Order: sequence, then C-alpha cells, then structure tokens
Amino acid sequence: MSRKKIISLIIFLFLFIIFLGFISFLYFELKQPVILPRKAYLEVKLSGQVVDRPAVEPIRELLFGPPTVSLHDLWINLNKAKEDERIRCLLIHLGPLICDWGKVNELREFIKDWRTSGKKVYFYVEELPEADREYYLASAGDKIILHPLGWMGINGLGGHIPFFKKTLKKIGLNLEVEKIEEYKTAYNPFTEEKFTPAHREMITSLNEDIFKEYVSTVAQSRGLTEEQFVNLLNQGLFQGKQAKEKGLVDDVLFPDELSELMKEEGQKLTRVTIGTYSRVGAKRKGPYRGKRIAILYAQGPILNGEGPSTIIASDNVSRWLRQIREDRRIKAVVLRIDSPGGSAVGSDIIWREVVLTRKVKPIVVSMSDVAGSGGYWIAMAASKIVAHPQSLTGSIGVLAAKLDLSELYKKAGINAERLVFGEHADMYSTFRPLSKEEKDQLKDQIRWTYDQFLERVAEGRGKNKDEIDKIGRGRVWTGKQAQEIGLVDELGGLKRALELARQLAGIPRDEEIKLDVWPKKLSLFSLLFKRSENSFVSGLYPSFSTLNLVQLLLKENLLALMPFDFCLNEMGLFRLINLDNYCF
Repeated sequence: MSRKKIISLIIFLFLFIIFLGFISFLYFELKQPVILPRKAYLEVKLSGQVVDRPAVEPIRELLFGPPTVSLHDLWINLNKAKEDERIRCLLIHLGPLICDWGKVNELREFIKDWRTSGKKVYFYVEELPEADREYYLASAGDKIILHPLGWMGINGLGGHIPFFKKTLKKIGLNLEVEKIEEYKTAYNPFTEEKFTPAHREMITSLNEDIFKEYVSTVAQSRGLTEEQFVNLLNQGLFQGKQAKEKGLVDDVLFPDELSELMKEEGQKLTRVTIGTYSRVGAKRKGPYRGKRIAILYAQGPILNGEGPSTIIASDNVSRWLRQIREDRRIKAVVLRIDSPGGSAVGSDIIWREVVLTRKVKPIVVSMSDVAGSGGYWIAMAASKIVAHPQSLTGSIGVLAAKLDLSELYKKAGINAERLVFGEHADMYSTFRPLSKEEKDQLKDQIRWTYDQFLERVAEGRGKNKDEIDKIGRGRVWTGKQAQEIGLVDELGGLKRALELARQLAGIPRDEEIKLDVWPKKLSLFSLLFKRSENSFVSGLYPSFSTLNLVQLLLKENLLALMPFDFCLNEMGLFRLINLDNYCF
C-alpha cells in the first residue's frame, strides 16, 4: 500500500471517529423530553434477552443496539409511570423471555408494585409454545389476553442432561478435574457418563423447589387450587378459547380489539411506548431525588484485571467500590449480582473491597438469576443479602481443570518433544496428563482455597466453619433454600434491597432518595476525548467471544464456578453449553 493511501486511510478513520462522536453527542446529550397527553396508557414489549443492565460502552449501543429488555431501565420507568397521573394503565405484549427464574421473578415484583397504585396491568400474548416462566410473570397482572388462534405450552419444568465422557474419549480429549467437593458438578457432563448421586440429588432438589414456588404462586394468582393447576400442567397445550375455558386466560382478542380495553369513561387512551416514555424527565415525584444510594451492577463471569461491563472484572469493580466508599454523598450501596463465579483470586479481590465498604457504609446484595460460587464469594461479606426464591446461589466450593489432548494429538499424527527446566514446568501442557504427584498438589491447593472460602463465609454469616462446610461442598441452593440455611437474609428483589439499604443508612422511609448507578454510562465523546477506565477497543465488541472467555478462564488455576443448570431451563441444551451465557 502506498504512503498516500495509508495517509488517506488514517484521515478517513479519524473523520469517521469524529462523525461517531458527533452522532453520539446528538443521540445521548440532546434528547428532548416529550410532552404526554393528559390520558394515556403505557405500552411495553417484553421479549428476548433480559439483562439486569445493558453494557455501558456507547459504541456497542450505536453499532449493535441495546438488549431487548433492561431490568434497570424498566424498573426506573415503571416507578416513574406509576406515580404519573397521565399514565392510566399498562399494556404488556409478552413474548419468549431468554433468562432464568430470578429475573422473571424480578419482573413479577415490578408488576405487583405497579398494581399497588391501583392502575391496571394487561398482558397480551400472541403465542408461546413454552410459556411456564412467561405465564408465571403474566399471572401477576389483572388480565391475561390471548390471540384467538394463539396457543400456550404450560407443561412444567424438566429436560435432559447429556454426558459427553464417551464422546470425548473417542476423539482423544480428556478433561482432568480436581474439585471440592461432591456437589461441585460444573464439569460432570464431561467427566461422568451419568448422574452421580450428589449431582442427581442437587438438581432434583433445585427443580422441585422452583416447581413448588411456580405452582403455588400461579394457583393463588389465578384462583385455582394447586391440584387444579398441576392437572392443567399435565395437559400441557392450550389454544385460544380452550385456554379461556380452563381459566388460564381472561379473554381472547385480536390486537385491534385491545383498544376497547384501553379506555377511561368511554374515551380512548393514547398509546405511549416505553421508548418514548423513557425520555420523560425524571424530576417528578418519585424515589430518584435527594440523598444518594449507589446501585452497582456486577454481571457475567468473574475475571482478574480490566474488562468490559459484560463481565465482572476485578480491577473495575474494586475501583468502583472504592469510589463509592469514598464519596460522602452516597449513604449506602446495593450490589446487584448476576454471576456464576469465575476466578477465585478475582472474587477475593472484590470481596476485600466489600469488607472495607461495609465498615464505612451499609452494603446490601441483591441476587439476580444466579450468584453462586465466586458470585457468592463477592456477596458473603455484605451487610444484608436479598435473593429471589428462585435465584441460584451457594455453590461454596472450588475446582481446577486441565485439558489433556495427548490422545487427540496421537490420532492427528502430532508428535511433541519435551523440554523443561523444572520438574513440573509443563504441568498444564495439553501434551500430557497430570502425574499422581501433581494431582495431589492440585488437590491440596484447592483444599486450602476451599478452607479460605469457608472462613470468609463463616465470618460474613456469623457461623462456624463446620456449619458452613455442611451446607457448602459445592452445593447449589435456591434463594428460598438459602434463606432457610442462613446463606441469605431475606427474599425479594431490587425494591426490597433498596428498602434495606435505606433502613441501614438511617434514611426515613418517606424521604426521597437518588439512585447513583454504577458503572457510569459514558457518552462516545467522553470515551474518545477524556481519560477513562474503559478502553475504546473494548467498547467495539458486544461481548467476549466464547473463545476469548475460555482462554481467559483457562489462565486461572483455581476457579469458583457454578455447575450447569440444564434442568432449570426449558430453552434446551444449546443455550446452556454456550459459554457466552456463563453457565458453568
């Protein structure tokens, strides 16, 4: 390439960056508030991926678009609309949700809170072939409306858990795992041919507890007995009028007929979408002014160092906690966790900052879908821990894994000569398995780390190590079970966590507060022209690729990871083994 072309390319890239900065400035900084009609209804479309909070890197939002459903944004806007006299009711178009039961329960809490205002909530469903979680959510509304030709699959929980040991052996791949202890089943699908007794016990217990919560909650909401609802689940599929006759929905209507519901005193209400309403100024009566309470979102796998907001990078989260701790205007902290764990060292770095923060101001943990293993490690020192009944937590245990590809190399005709300076220099090489001595060393290492884990849990929860060991050993618990055994203080969502933070900070219940949300959302202008902990490059990618995530995790010798949750998800195998979903 000629020098002239290189200079032209550089100039083009520079101008392109300036153009993106200008567009970002217009998009983020100059949004004008809208003027609402006197009487309107709020329309929300709930479908697709659900996250606690979207990534804060602006380039992602510009190039890839925000996630379909942001719990944080929905929470803020529903709280705002609940107190807005111009918004008379809520219409939710409900589609398939890609998340687990914790986030669905959070959405359900939003609906229940909305209804305390006396305003109606209507759910409209076109069709949902697998609708258990979605139906659990919709049962919190005033009415469920189904398309006349639409059908719903409401058939309970369950699935199949595949085991790949024989398959891996055929191709010459061997996964060597050392773990503490029998319930630490993250790699069991690759190291076992079937359920171990502990694995089956744990998975059965989790499913059973979530199923009971599902049945009892929906039966009560729909005016059915639990036996009646279970009988309907066993029938499975319902279409149009049949669903109405069985009491599962309240009406069957075409979309154009919904306008008849959206009336007040015979006058049609004007439709206002959630996107439009999000631009309405927040300086109205509501819980977002006055004294500050920080809410820090920590979501994704836990890794050492820096990283984008789609992971829990130990340096990032530690820095944010220090800044929150040193800010005298912030009176308390809500740490929202959605993580299956990851690096034990990274988890401990964040744990230390939580300990130091608790000495200065209250810090309350709110658990989302999952906060187990490393996710529980960063939670256990909090002033209070709040979880949904269906959140997955605990998994107090440690594991280490190594790939042995020696047989695969032989099959492929690859030969390698060993050259080491140090007896165990190639301990983590894929060209040989671990020796017995090395396995023993690794076991001793993770046993010591597990002992540190137990000590920290015991200190944080006011128990002794033996008590924690009995409920530890890698076992996963639902939020409800965790409360019963003392790993969680209360059941609830973001609202309850915020109430506890307020109480612990001594802020009167009727006094308004302002949420200080972390990590801070940056404009493209500030990202390009101001110093920031977020790099331009990291903002270009919507998420770590599967390969990047695996490479980063394999660099960690010790991991505190959650097991697979195959049976807890109707979406099937492929979602659960996709590492981008961080289900370990």
